[in-house]
Amino acid sequence: MSGQISTVVITKNERLKELITLYMKEYESFQIIEFDEDYSNLSELSELVAIIDMDSDNSEILTKLSLSCPNCKIVIIKENPDVNFIVSVIRQGAKEILAYPVIKSEFKNSMDKIKFQYSADYTKQERCKMITVFSNKGGIGKTSIAANLALELAKVTKENVALIDLNFQFGDITTFMDLQPSFDISYMFDNLNSLNREFLYSTMEQYKNTSLYVLADSPYFRPSKQITSKQVAKFFEILKENFAYVIVDTDSAFDAKTITTLDQSDMIFLVTIVNLPALRNCQRCLNLFEKMGYDDNKVQIIINRYMENDEISLEDVEKLLNKSVYFKIPNNYFALMASINKGVLLSELNSSSNVAQSYKELSFNVADTVFRNEMVKKFNYKENRRLENILEM
Repeated sequence: MSGQISTVVITKNERLKELITLYMKEYESFQIIEFDEDYSNLSELSELVAIIDMDSDNSEILTKLSLSCPNCKIVIIKENPDVNFIVSVIRQGAKEILAYPVIKSEFKNSMDKIKFQYSADYTKQERCKMITVFSNKGGIGKTSIAANLALELAKVTKENVALIDLNFQFGDITTFMDLQPSFDISYMFDNLNSLNREFLYSTMEQYKNTSLYVLADSPYFRPSKQITSKQVAKFFEILKENFAYVIVDTDSAFDAKTITTLDQSDMIFLVTIVNLPALRNCQRCLNLFEKMGYDDNKVQIIINRYMENDEISLEDVEKLLNKSVYFKIPNNYFALMASINKGVLLSELNSSSNVAQSYKELSFNVADTVFRNEMVKKFNYKENRRLENILEM
């Protein structure tokens, strides 16, 4: 962290503003600054905290800051925040929620957390979640799932997300995202011993103005046998030290490279569509994963191109696989084809489409639950279970 963290206090409650200012005098790491009426002077700040009083009807400000200031850590103050309110502000990017009147110890705890999130040590914690999108059957949309999920995670969490195309033969990430990166994954493995944070961020391709960083497929055919399991394990170890989320798109082969990736993953999204050949392949994968010792929570079923009135029902699928379906992505052929042909991800093409909204919901499901669990415990609702259920929708 360099210098002081710029902080704005947005409230019409003068007593609250005075109290926050008084508390902040004890923190040399934070500096309260003035802001323009349109907040234009805040968007370029690399370190920013916005303390927003939601009892002053500042809901529009929350939305605007969440969209225009990707590096902003938002602290919400609200008298008696209820279940629906907490769900709403979490989904708009709030990092901390404080009840009004603000207790000094709770305020200090929240600011300490935010200070740590801006520190160099924060990226080195074992907080990264690595998700591999896999299927042993090609052509069912796992690359589309990996790319769209990675982008939505970056938008929703505002954390740094790495999207890795581990298909050395026929990767498609660059096509889906219309990227022409200067470096590819082959270059990364050729320089594995030089990998550090600076090298990673200078080599990987930042996707537009987001916190998503892409390590693309090689433009040249390269036999995957040249990459060893030890190299793959070291590669992901370094990635986990520098990103909050790592999303991996693999090929469909069960080679040493893929198995090491699956072993390293916190979650495996096993993708299928609803037809008998695909479901039988999915069933075989589940059997294999069980033999490999993966627990039930690590492997999750994603149904792609789902149709409500399909001949094979969701109940049939779950009965056949003997496992609940984690998530369903709706079938929207025209939106998907337009996205692929234009090299634009779904939320950028039409954010209101059912499939784009679905990916946004999936990213909420995936997003780290630590913060949400803390909020449940913090406010000690009688409806704790209901809150957790809503947050996981």
